[in-house]
This record gives sequence, structure tokens and C-alpha cells, in this order.
Amino acid sequence: MNRCFSGEISGIPGSFLLMQAGVLVQANGGAGSLIIPRGDSMLTLDQVRDKSAARLVGLHPVLAAGAKALIQQSYARGVPIVITQGLRSIAEQNALYAQGRSKPGPIVTNAKGGTSYHNYGLAFDFALLLPDGKSLSWDMNRDGDKDKIADWQEVVQVGKQLGLEWGGDWTSFKDYSHLQMAFGLTTTQLRAGKRPTTDQVNEALKRITGEDEQVNKDVKVTITLNGAKLTDGVLDTGITYVPVRALAEALGAKVTYDASSKTVNVVKE
Repeated sequence: MNRCFSGEISGIPGSFLLMQAGVLVQANGGAGSLIIPRGDSMLTLDQVRDKSAARLVGLHPVLAAGAKALIQQSYARGVPIVITQGLRSIAEQNALYAQGRSKPGPIVTNAKGGTSYHNYGLAFDFALLLPDGKSLSWDMNRDGDKDKIADWQEVVQVGKQLGLEWGGDWTSFKDYSHLQMAFGLTTTQLRAGKRPTTDQVNEALKRITGEDEQVNKDVKVTITLNGAKLTDGVLDTGITYVPVRALAEALGAKVTYDASSKTVNVVKE
């Protein structure tokens, strides 16, 4: 879940989050900037985001927010991803359903037009983005960030924390690329015109943005670099929170603050 630790960097108030594979900085409520990625991708977060932007068009606002959060938080773990499918028309769904049946190719869905949550902007598919910044992978065993956890499962874990349902958990037909949020509605109800309530939407957005979450500061940790202590932090649900300046400067980077965009920038030359 996207949560922040409030504090200061050299007198600059803001929210600072060190995730498992990088540093996410949010200053004065401004947009987060992931600036020290780990793993085998050198693409910036904005470059990764841009690759999915077109396929977020038409998604329900909650799903669009969820997809953006998934991209950001997966990248923070060292796992860049691309959203490969978003809103799908009835005609596109029927064409996909025909694959492996009346058309060549393997069967990829059991949903006819109107019976997929894609048709209502309530689902999207993802794939792993490879280090060349162009190729995609659906290898569920790949461990590009070398943390001994399959990248695919890291993405799924983040998705579930955001409140998304994973198609890989289905029993009848497993769809490993698929994430959705149904709001308790069936596709029959959606075809009849029923939609998520305002309360459901607001609750889902709160979960995605982490507005209702607070960092538990009970577990104190020591941050070291090559055995030497740098600073102290806190550990909450697998995420370590630490002042970004202490970490960045120890790695030879410079920290600056852009007041106009309310962004803390870490630059390593």
C-alpha cells in the first residue's frame, strides 16, 4: 500500500518512503518521484508510466488509480511493468473469445463480449518490462531484481494490497496477467446498468492512496552501508522508512528540492 512517513529533509517538511527497491519521495503532498531504482532497469518511473498511459484511458477512475499505483509500487520494488490491456470493447472481447475456437491460436479467455470486467473498465492486464525498455515478459519465474522472489508474484502482492483481485487465483480458468476490482457486482448486473456506489468508490480510492493508513513506528531498524551505520529508520509490513538525505548522500548523490513542483530530487552523477 502506498504510505508515507512524515518528516523533514534539511528543514523541508514532507513525506518520505524507502521501499524495498528504491526511494519514493513525496514532499508537501506533492506527487511521488521514485529516484533510486534497484534491479536491472535503468528507466525512470516517468518513462515506465508513459508506456502504459494510453491503455489507462477508459478505465474506471478507481482502476486507473490502481494501475498507476501498481506501476509505481512495482517499480519501487525493482520490477517495472506495463499495462497491456485496459478497457476492451464488446467487439474486441468477442474477437478474443473466438481465438482458439473459430479462429487460430490458443484459448485466452472464457468470457464472451459483455461478460468480462474489461468491458466495463474494471480490469486490466499487465506484463513485466525487460531491461531494454521495449520487450515484455510473461515469465512468472523471472527474478530480474534478484531478491529471490519471482517478479510476477511481487506485482501480484502489490495488486492485492491495493484491493485488486488476481485472475491467477481463479479455479475455473486462470488468467495470470489479469487484475480487476468488481465492487461485488456481477457482469450480469453491469450489463443491466448497475455501477459501483459513491461510497464503494471512495473506500477503494482510500485504500489505493493509503489515506486511511498510518505507518507503525514501533519497530526501529538501523540502516548500514558496508557495515557502517548511516541512520535509523522504522520497519512496517516489509517496508523500511528512512530519511532520504542520509541514504542518498551516503551513496554519493545530491539532494535538492524544487518548490514549484514540490519534489525532492536525488541526482547521482
